[in-house]
Amino acid sequence: MISIIIPVYNQSNKLSRCLDSILAQSYKDYELIIVNDGSTDNIESVIKKYENKFENFVFINQKNNGSNPARNRGFKESKGEYVIFCDADLELKPEMLETMLYTLEDNNEASYVYCSFKYGVKTFKLWPFDPEKLKKIPYIHTSSLIKRSVFPGFDENVKRLQDWDLWLTLLEKGYKGIWINKILFKAQGGGTISSWLPSFAYKIFPFLKGVKKYKAAEEIIRKKHNLKAPLIRGCRGIL
Repeated sequence: MISIIIPVYNQSNKLSRCLDSILAQSYKDYELIIVNDGSTDNIESVIKKYENKFENFVFINQKNNGSNPARNRGFKESKGEYVIFCDADLELKPEMLETMLYTLEDNNEASYVYCSFKYGVKTFKLWPFDPEKLKKIPYIHTSSLIKRSVFPGFDENVKRLQDWDLWLTLLEKGYKGIWINKILFKAQGGGTISSWLPSFAYKIFPFLKGVKKYKAAEEIIRKKHNLKAPLIRGCRGIL
């Protein structure tokens, strides 16, 4: 079984499209766990519309504590052999879970599987797993299918670039990922991926607030994982 964990904070306007895309999945052996991280919008009304549409459904309310604590709370409540952290603003293609699961089962050396994706009109095509490239840029999205047995938990002290921190932690433990050369989901925008800047912005607009925030978050990850080499801009600047 796959555990789908959705942390949500004031995204009720996007959650319905995400849940519809999960209902449309060709693979049906999953449980859905939604962790409401202290939202102040009308998420309860959205949940009421969907809670009876899923066979295995858990809804958790907690005080606002951040996305990583919400993800970890969802994981503690989960039971699946595989787990995927799905942002509330994502729309999954119907074959996403099935494709990811079968790819992971067919590649025993891999501990997780990731894919290309779209963020609005921007396509992130990505490339095969490369440990050295991973040390330079955060190119693997949070919404990747992970074997439960290797998941270390999200560092709740890390507030940005949480996905990069997770994959670097797994890399340090000897775990590797495998890439699916397909676009399997789309981000609606304005959710957990709250902003994106093209690579040139980091070179010619260092004074931008988004660039400064990204650089500060990047430095925290570099220090934690002892990444000495200068990082390469290019894949994304997601906060």
